[in-house]
Amino acid sequence: MISEVHTHEDPILTREEAIEILNTPDDQLDALIERAGILRKKYKGNHVSIHILTNVRSGNCSQDCAYCAQSCRSNADIDTYKWVEDEKLYNDNDFVNEHHLSRHCIGLSGMGFTDAEIEHLAGRIRKMKETGTHLCCSIGFLTEKQAKMLKDAGLDRINHNLNSSRNYYSHICTTHTFDQRVENIHMLQRLGFEICSGGIIGMGESKEDVVDMLLELKEINPEALPINFLLPIPGTPLGDQDISGLTYEYGIKVLCLARLLVPQSDIRCAAGREVYFKGHEKELLSVVDSIFASGYLTAGGQGIKDTIQTITDAGFTYEIESA
Repeated sequence: MISEVHTHEDPILTREEAIEILNTPDDQLDALIERAGILRKKYKGNHVSIHILTNVRSGNCSQDCAYCAQSCRSNADIDTYKWVEDEKLYNDNDFVNEHHLSRHCIGLSGMGFTDAEIEHLAGRIRKMKETGTHLCCSIGFLTEKQAKMLKDAGLDRINHNLNSSRNYYSHICTTHTFDQRVENIHMLQRLGFEICSGGIIGMGESKEDVVDMLLELKEINPEALPINFLLPIPGTPLGDQDISGLTYEYGIKVLCLARLLVPQSDIRCAAGREVYFKGHEKELLSVVDSIFASGYLTAGGQGIKDTIQTITDAGFTYEIESA
């Protein structure tokens, strides 16, 4: 039996207890889901936030992240462009508002940007903010000056994932370090940005690595914590990765642990939801309160109508935040 120290009824887990959760016997899974679900309901009620993702800059990235179709090590067959067409970007933004979705997430490949590129992006952000859309931008590494430019344009949230543990990070990327990611996040927090930060499960890391990543995220305390489950992309170094260990049971244990460690964050089941949790949507949404619809940068996903149907069929409501 896992011991707990309670502060306002929330658990405080040691590293050993967190590892024990990932080793929960499958026949005790319902009890773990219920335990995580209590915190989900306490902080998030019965609502599910739906987000859509627009790939604003695709491919030609200088970084060598092993999982990514856009990296310099990837031979994946994807569209590449420096800037998405304005029509696509603004139509997606209108889509968010018309369907009363929670947030429009925009992603840009690359590690660094010129001030002129950031000012160009800031202009687009200003236009999208005119409609009151909640925006989150995934944009690699910014200088403090560039971050302030985006803040002044109305951007309130930035995504910067840790992706894995400090110990395992060099196995998936060698062109920048785990600590650079943490330092970038702390700089953004000092400037007043909300943070979206999570990771990827299934890249060959150990359970201890997953725990260590989540403990780092607990320290960061992001507003949103997305967990992606690897979808091996042909042409990337992880294109042939063995994903036999990515069972529904293991995936839900990871998400339960995220909820128990960072209970007030929006725990998001991101990439892989439609693959690894198919048929288990009710259990999934009992733990997580945030999902994507309509795809993940270079991978497809469940359409918006089917996503809403999935949520309502499971007995949940989807959250209306945007104007």
